[in-house]
Amino acid sequence: MKLLHTADWHLGHRLHGHERYFEHRSFLDWLMNEISQRDIDGLLVAGDVFDTANPSATSWQLFYQFLATLRQQRPHLNVIIIAGNHDSPSKLDAPHELLKSFDLHLIGAVERDTDGRLNCDKLAIPLKDRTGCVQAWCAAVPFLRSADLRMDEEQNGEEDRLVAGVREVYQQVFAHIDSLRTAEQPLLAMGHAYLQSGELSELSERKVLGGNQHALPLSVFNGADYVALGHLHLAQSLSEQVHYAGSPLPLSLAEQNYPHQLIELTVAEYQITVTDKIRIPRTVDILRLPAQPAPLDAVLAELDNLSLTDLPQNQRPFLEVRVRLEKPEARLRERILAALADKPVRLARIYTEYSGHGLGIADQMTSVPLDSLSPREVFELCYQRQYASSPDSVLLNCFEELETALENEAL
Repeated sequence: MKLLHTADWHLGHRLHGHERYFEHRSFLDWLMNEISQRDIDGLLVAGDVFDTANPSATSWQLFYQFLATLRQQRPHLNVIIIAGNHDSPSKLDAPHELLKSFDLHLIGAVERDTDGRLNCDKLAIPLKDRTGCVQAWCAAVPFLRSADLRMDEEQNGEEDRLVAGVREVYQQVFAHIDSLRTAEQPLLAMGHAYLQSGELSELSERKVLGGNQHALPLSVFNGADYVALGHLHLAQSLSEQVHYAGSPLPLSLAEQNYPHQLIELTVAEYQITVTDKIRIPRTVDILRLPAQPAPLDAVLAELDNLSLTDLPQNQRPFLEVRVRLEKPEARLRERILAALADKPVRLARIYTEYSGHGLGIADQMTSVPLDSLSPREVFELCYQRQYASSPDSVLLNCFEELETALENEAL
């Protein structure tokens, strides 16, 4: 049987204020066609289906339309979707029983009984071929928050308590599956986490489960024949068995050149092997001009000479303009917008750096729309303005932990 591993769809994502419905719909249409053309037997989505814990009605509609069409066209298809750190566990779990009746598995959170015992049945899903025979098993573990874990207060410190808690969840699910499977049925694990040696994207993702010090070791997944991961947007392989599919769309301007992909797997001869890495076509371009920040006059001249094919508004490229200034420019945005007035692009961001006087980037904050900045960028700008220096890595890790904790409270 053949499976597709994907992750980090982030339906509803806005790039510096610009909606991306056309891109997400195009991706899902393309994915549907790939499943049909490649005669796929299973779809694995490793978390962050949505970009926020409270997706818009449009995002939910897009998601459910995809699932409905998928089930109509491919009634035999195994579909397993787990929650990521951007998803609301309760909202993803709400239709679980309904979707399960259509053999669509949407896993929002782990469950425990009153004695703290893990409900492994919910997380252990058989992967069946078209005759109904079980060919493999999937440990479908969603993103684990601290409250999901059972941590030993008397642990001797040899392993971080949070890491040990995650390991305990996976090993319990693996043991449960071992009690159900035969020797001929391999075990596939799904997860949404930040693993040691994984390469983070710039600006568009954060360390999860308490920060960088809680990056998971690969040994958490000992016993699995393949590990299908989500969270890191750059597609990457951490070992022969452990893979991040990456996001299907660039989720920040820094991801302009990422090789967005799906991973095709084959279950055969009691093994799970990677048989193809399928490049996802880019439907909307990203431009970062000039290649390196340049003086404003040179940037304006390059924008004046910019020649692009006219396209509908929702298909026009996103543009980051990169400027180097000697001092703050009060009308910077107005001058750039004037140069772009007749150009078929969408201005996403104006990146500025200063030279010759040591001023921080915060000095141009009045010319930058606040909604174009991430929380971390705002924090760094405020710190630079207050202390005339950049925050160190320890302070940034603390900020990321606080931001993650606040988001978790809102779920």
